[in-house]
Amino acid sequence: MRRAALYSSSGARRSGGPRSRGPAPEYPTETGAKSKEEAVAAPGGASSPVSSAPRRALLRRPWLRWLAAAVAGVSIVAFGLHAYWPVPGGLSRHEVEMTVLRTLERQTPATLRAQRIIAPSVVRVRSFRKTSNGDGESGRSVGTGVVVIDRGVILTNLHVVAGAQRIQVTFADGLESDATVVGVRPEHDLAVLQTSSVPDDLVAATLRSTADLEPGEPVIAVGFPFGVGPSVTEGVISGLGREFRSPEGERLLTNLIQFDAAANPGSSGGPLVTMSGEVVGIVTAVLNPTEQGFFVGIGFAVPIENAASAAGVPPF
Repeated sequence: MRRAALYSSSGARRSGGPRSRGPAPEYPTETGAKSKEEAVAAPGGASSPVSSAPRRALLRRPWLRWLAAAVAGVSIVAFGLHAYWPVPGGLSRHEVEMTVLRTLERQTPATLRAQRIIAPSVVRVRSFRKTSNGDGESGRSVGTGVVVIDRGVILTNLHVVAGAQRIQVTFADGLESDATVVGVRPEHDLAVLQTSSVPDDLVAATLRSTADLEPGEPVIAVGFPFGVGPSVTEGVISGLGREFRSPEGERLLTNLIQFDAAANPGSSGGPLVTMSGEVVGIVTAVLNPTEQGFFVGIGFAVPIENAASAAGVPPF
């Protein structure tokens, strides 16, 4: 009986010439294998050209299985998040511009913001009268006014325009117009002007009640001191409910706002403005214990409630 052919574990051929091309070799029956693959995988059988040792090593190390499962789980979650919450695209040009503007606005000093808001509403007021020989006219005084209604209604001080035979207003854009007095409040040193023409884009100031105004609150005064301007000065509210008597003793003003933003001749009639750009008063006088008219630290403004009622603006 012919002996069954055996293979070495290395798979090397036996020496002695080429292998017989006879019937397919049988495998040992001790392992119970019925095929070549079963014989290779069986314990004690010959090794396969691709060894199963790495797979057995993986099965013997549970932490590797956990690591593989974790990586797969993270990949699935990341894919789901990307599908349902995609990464936003780039900002549009308009969004970028608006972001830059908001950033610049937050970084702009409060005084500058307030001045930019009120500037289009501040006007220069000049009053004229005829010369002694009647051949011409001469400038009598220079003051300030603020537009409170965009059809050309302006608030200023009565002493700026009192006795004037002609009044000229210069708007922020340079337009000049004649104006007439349409109302006065002598007890508050206020006058209301109406111009004959207005700029197309005239902006009226925003008025704010003084009911919640407090000493220490920052303010700016805008005007034409000594005819120079528009000029901006900064200070605080120094007090409320003050009184002031004119140097001539002719007029007593009451319930005034005291402030320390610099004001000088020519500032009269200008707005006293909060850092939000809202008008709370009309600058009317400065206190100087000497006979000079320059500012020494104490200014007074008429509360905007009195000024608004003089102009026919509904009370707050």
